[in-house]
Amino acid sequence: MSEDPAGAAAGGDGRRDRENRHDRQTQHDRETQHDRENLPGRENQHDGENQPGREPRRDWENRPDWETRPGWEMPWPESPAAAEGRERADLEVAFAAGLRRTGALMQLMGTAAADRIGINATDLNCLNILSFSGHMTAGELARATGLTTASITGVVDRLEEAGFVSRQRDPHDRRRVVVQIDLDRAMNDVAMVFVPMLRAWREMASRYSDDELRLIVDFYARMEQVLRDHIVRLRSGSEPAEP
Repeated sequence: MSEDPAGAAAGGDGRRDRENRHDRQTQHDRETQHDRENLPGRENQHDGENQPGREPRRDWENRPDWETRPGWEMPWPESPAAAEGRERADLEVAFAAGLRRTGALMQLMGTAAADRIGINATDLNCLNILSFSGHMTAGELARATGLTTASITGVVDRLEEAGFVSRQRDPHDRRRVVVQIDLDRAMNDVAMVFVPMLRAWREMASRYSDDELRLIVDFYARMEQVLRDHIVRLRSGSEPAEP
């Protein structure tokens, strides 16, 4: 039976396409492996773990790939401080990647904790914000979270039904209704979920001097303000000011 020339040509084109895709994938795999092997701290990793003079593997080298690679090709909108040297640029990239990873893990932690407590992550976040003052109006909670008034009403309804909060008249202004946290219920069912992590944080803090902790506290205060500014920017739809 004779072969259809058009079919043969199409089959040849298909094979060439597959071969080209295979070549591109092979090149991508080689480049990815090269990048992975040349991450900071991975020098000569392929030479073996027990070579004389080789430093022991760092903890981060055992982490999943998403926790060790920078992520996007460039975490900054501009090239990081290239004029100040490679070490500074690498530190700035590591700084940005660390913030992104911490943010992602905090969100995952919040979701896991909410599942354990038996509420959803949004309700837990609202309860966390409420815990700093102990009481807020629904409007104040809406502004703090960026949720609509209708959404906050649903959150408060669910938290009240679960026994975590109650609605009460403001003793100083009877026209106002405040959402009051139930501290006993919050301590028993919410805080206890976080106790192991809080102990780990305290142990970690004990490794730093007073001056180092002051620097860390100052950093978090500045970071909180940056986040607040950009939450407002995203909600309002405005463009960031030029530096």
